[in-house]
Parts: sequence; C-alpha cells; structure tokens
Amino acid sequence: MTGEAPDAAGRAVPDAPAGPRRLAVLGSPIAHSKSPGLHRAAYDLLGLTDWTYERVEVGEGGLAAFLDGLGPEWRGLSLTMPLKPEALAIADEVERLAERAGAVNTLLLADDGRRLGFNTDIGGIVRALADSGVHAIRHGVLVGGGATAASALIAMAELGAVGVEVCVRDAGRAASVVDLGHALGLVMEVRPISRLAEPVPADLVVSTVPGGTDLGVVPSAELAQGPLLDVAYAPWPTALAASWLEHGGRVAHGLDMLLHQALLQVRIFVNDDPLARLPDEAAVLDVMRRSL
Repeated sequence: MTGEAPDAAGRAVPDAPAGPRRLAVLGSPIAHSKSPGLHRAAYDLLGLTDWTYERVEVGEGGLAAFLDGLGPEWRGLSLTMPLKPEALAIADEVERLAERAGAVNTLLLADDGRRLGFNTDIGGIVRALADSGVHAIRHGVLVGGGATAASALIAMAELGAVGVEVCVRDAGRAASVVDLGHALGLVMEVRPISRLAEPVPADLVVSTVPGGTDLGVVPSAELAQGPLLDVAYAPWPTALAASWLEHGGRVAHGLDMLLHQALLQVRIFVNDDPLARLPDEAAVLDVMRRSL
C-alpha cells in the first residue's frame, strides 16, 4: 500500500495497490457471468485502467490447483457455484459472516501471500431488497438449500425475521440451512416445493435455485402479493419470477443482488475492507449499474 486517505466516515482507507493487477470470476458454468463488465466499469472509473477482470471456467475441486498457478500480479477472485464451500476451506482467514454462511464468494490475495475469504452475497441481498423497499420482515420463505440459501437466510435474519420456511425438493438438502437458522435463533420449517402453491403468509420470498430451473409449481396469488427476490438472472425472467409477475407481484431481479455484492467486492479488492467506502462511491455504483 502506498498511503491512506479518510473515507466518508472518517476512517483511514488504504490506497489501491499500485501497478497492473489481475482479477477473475471463477465457477462452472461461467460464460453467462456479467461480473467482468461490472468490475471493469468500476476500475475504469476509479482510474485503475491497468486492472483486468476475466471469466475462468473452474469446476468443483479445481480451485486449489488454479490458485497454485497464480503469480503475484493477482489481486483477488470472485467465486460462484460450485466453488464457494471449497473457497471457505482454502482461505487462510475468513470473515465472521462467511464462516457462519459456510461459503466464501470472494478471495482477496494479499501481498504477503495470505488468502482472505469474504461473503458479499449477504450484503448484496440486503442492499438489493432495500432498493425494492424491503427493510424489515418477520416471516420469510426460502426456496433452495445450497450455499446461496445460507447467505439469504442470514440476510433474512439481519432484516429481523423470526421464522423461515425452507422449500426444497429433497428435505435432506435443507439440513445445513436448518441448523444455521436454529443457530441464528430462527424458527425453521422444511416444506416441499408444492408449498408455494398454498396461501402462505410471508413478508418475503427468496429463491436461490439456478437460472433455468422450473420448479414445476405455480405460486399462489396470496403468496405472490409479497415481494420476491430471485437471485438468478439468466435466463430472465425465471419461471418463478414470471408467475409472480403474472399475479401482479413485486420482483427484485437477481441483477440487483449481483450489482450490490460486486460493489462490496470492489471495496475489498481496492481497500482491503468491505466496509470502507470507495471514492465517489455513488458514481461507481451508477456506472456499474449502467454496465448491466
């Protein structure tokens, strides 16, 4: 680091690392990812025009070998399915939220060789919901039981949830999410996907299933009166989002979550800290949004 300057809250923020830096988003499949456009827009505006950000196809079990082949010019990685649990195991240090979620979606490759793990999905969900007018809930419905579902559950808890129904095809897949919910002090229930067709009272529904998944159920009109956040964004609309919109319901797009979690990643890669605001952050967020 070359020096420090105060952020908007008066904290000392390290200058961005000097010289060309490489970053990438890893996962499988990855060709659909919009992360490169988001990140490049941010770094260009910040004057980091020699920073690059690319897509790399890396399947399950391949993260360690990829990391072993990186040179000192690499600054960080964004991780998507199926690499988030593997990144958690590989990181030398993990922030509290990522440890609790059991998933790391961001690796900061420090100059001293350490691999620092973060989870920006949780903050991305909270911020995307705020953009949609959702600031507090009591009862939620969570569709899916994977790594992103754990992040969504923590986000629901941060918004004040007291109870969450987890809707899955296979009840066994929800075990870790239920355990997490209990650790968070939530009342948890596991239901079949068909539960979505019932008049369930819920302040929020979050779907974490991959894009292109047809759940084979039409949500009830009563359930669709509440907001839906569908974390998928390709193809859009998802079958669930389309049904929601047909009922006249409110839908938060997966791109909103992607945008906000990417902004937090940029904070990490530039400032080493997801809480340290960027210079002229409103302009950075705007140019990232326009890149989508």
